[in-house]
Amino acid sequence: MSNKLNKASVLVLNRNWQAINIRTPEDAICQMATGVATGLEIEAEDQIRPVSWAEWLTLPIREQDEAVRTVRGAIRMPTVIVLANFAKVPKKRPKFGAKAIRERDGNRCQYTGRVLKPEEGSIDHILPVSRGGKDAWDNCVWACKAINSRKGNRLPDEAGLKLLTMPKAPKELPMTALIRNHQGIADWRLFLSE
Repeated sequence: MSNKLNKASVLVLNRNWQAINIRTPEDAICQMATGVATGLEIEAEDQIRPVSWAEWLTLPIREQDEAVRTVRGAIRMPTVIVLANFAKVPKKRPKFGAKAIRERDGNRCQYTGRVLKPEEGSIDHILPVSRGGKDAWDNCVWACKAINSRKGNRLPDEAGLKLLTMPKAPKELPMTALIRNHQGIADWRLFLSE
């Protein structure tokens, strides 16, 4: 049971009901109990209501609900909570890596312009690592493996190549755009645009 309490499965909304984070039920219950957040009782898409902690303790456990057992009895685990006093939507830059480079470059080889399947491309360091190049947004592009291999440890102009666009770090995105419902929690679908 403690495994369920420590698995990030509660969607956190700001006070404007915008998705901003994911927390564990343990964190969510603590936030609800201290008045930092309110749980949402969700019966259907048009039947959503904020519930105070005192009332949450009395909610019946439905068939689809997960519950935590306490000395006072079973408590329904929340799936979505709303923060009482937080209105911002935090922003975050995608984590640097091959997938993020590929997405930034639109799955397109930055030398030929050809759209690639993920397995057809790889990261190319414009200034090769062997010559002091860094793993950085402005030094890495998505390139087809054959071109990348042909370029080797040379600069693009030394290999007779020209970049289509100069790479740069992607813009920070609102957290709302980065949250994914990998667990398929039905209640989350009301608040995420996937």
